[in-house]
Amino acid sequence: MGRYDFRPLRVRHTAKALLDAKRAPLPQWYDVVGDIPPGETLARPVLRVPKMRKVRKASKLFKPLPIAYPEDKLRSEFFGDHPWELARPRLVVEDSGNDAKGYDWSKIEQPGKQLDGESVVQRQMWLMKHASLSKASAYDLARREFYRLRHFSEIRARIAKEEAQHVGAYFGKGPLEIGMALEDQAWENWKRWATTQIEDEQAMRAQMFSGQQDDDSGGGTDMSSAEYERAVEELQPSAPNNPQGRAPMGGVTAHP
Repeated sequence: MGRYDFRPLRVRHTAKALLDAKRAPLPQWYDVVGDIPPGETLARPVLRVPKMRKVRKASKLFKPLPIAYPEDKLRSEFFGDHPWELARPRLVVEDSGNDAKGYDWSKIEQPGKQLDGESVVQRQMWLMKHASLSKASAYDLARREFYRLRHFSEIRARIAKEEAQHVGAYFGKGPLEIGMALEDQAWENWKRWATTQIEDEQAMRAQMFSGQQDDDSGGGTDMSSAEYERAVEELQPSAPNNPQGRAPMGGVTAHP
């Protein structure tokens, strides 16, 4: 057909020829196609999927570089050995934002800063840099100072509490007492639940072999001799054609 396809343009002429030959009626789109001629083809063009180019890896030009400090490994070691230090409340408020620049780590205790794991790390760094100690030796020395000061702090807090109680102060339960009370309560609840489960299981097993057993709501079923005599006297007139003083024959003998 060449470069151009004129078959769509011949559709209207074919419809007019069929009408002239009286072989088909005039279609409704005859005038519309005359006013708006069709394009070169009535078929939709085939959409070809473009070839995917190889995706290039993102450039590392804008990737931030890893930030690492020498203290990071020391912090990991200390808090790995003392995980509960992370649970202690920490004071993060500073006066100027550069308070750390004024600290002198030739001693572990600093004015205006609470004693914590960061004090041990900075003290260890100072010993490694200025005292030329190894990492392990500086760590042991810094920990020893940390333990001593923490021990003194706990003694001061205990003495202050005892003095306050001596003058009438009252302190509620501590975290250990509260935790133990909650554990005891959970234990008692579990014991009650376990006892109920065991009783239900035993009752179910008993019903499987002997059937359902109803508990007697009244007292014992044993009859005294006087009650038995009265019951026999009440039953004697009910026997038909039975002379007085003669026991009825047949039936089930009543036993006390």
